[in-house]
Amino acid sequence: MTKKKATRGDVKRHHDFLTYPSRKDHPTAVAYEKEQIGDRIKRAREARGLTIQNLSRLTRIDQDALQRIESNEIIPPLGELVRLGKALETKMGDFISPAADKSVTIVRAHERRQVFRYGGGKKEKSGYSYESLAAEKANRSMEPFLVTLKPTENEEPSAHDGQEFLFVLEGEMSARVGDRTDILGPGDAIYYDSSQPHLVKCMGSSETRILAVLYTERE
Repeated sequence: MTKKKATRGDVKRHHDFLTYPSRKDHPTAVAYEKEQIGDRIKRAREARGLTIQNLSRLTRIDQDALQRIESNEIIPPLGELVRLGKALETKMGDFISPAADKSVTIVRAHERRQVFRYGGGKKEKSGYSYESLAAEKANRSMEPFLVTLKPTENEEPSAHDGQEFLFVLEGEMSARVGDRTDILGPGDAIYYDSSQPHLVKCMGSSETRILAVLYTERE
């Protein structure tokens, strides 16, 4: 299969709801158990004998950003986690919460762990938060999340490997994939290849809640 080579322009910034760069604005945003997301990424990198420079070349993520991620100063967006997972031969969901050896998992409503991501210095006024719905499932091929979209003025699309399925639970959102833009409301769904330039955002000043399922191909 021929892969599209990522350019530096489309990897330095990922700005849709799953890839919007952010600051660590909440103490529980990355603190799961004893490790944080940055700790897991650093451990995976060192286990493969890679330097920050090596990882930067593989992922096209700036070295400064990688250093800040590994020191837990910022939380990497899901789009960058996809790239990091491929480069480090690790499932991107394992960075969020390492899978346990379970063939079946149930996540009760009160057990969901929320990761907060806000961008552009707007903090709670912009960005999104997400909750993993299958963190302990072993050998999973999909990554399901409950996502809360927050108002943002961002208009820059994103592109990365894999596919995405989105189902609107509450509110309205716009979904631009390639040259096509659609407005989706409760009960509507969209499925697309993430390699296409895409931008998903909530409409107006109200939050939108969606079910998002990511699939990332593994070599």
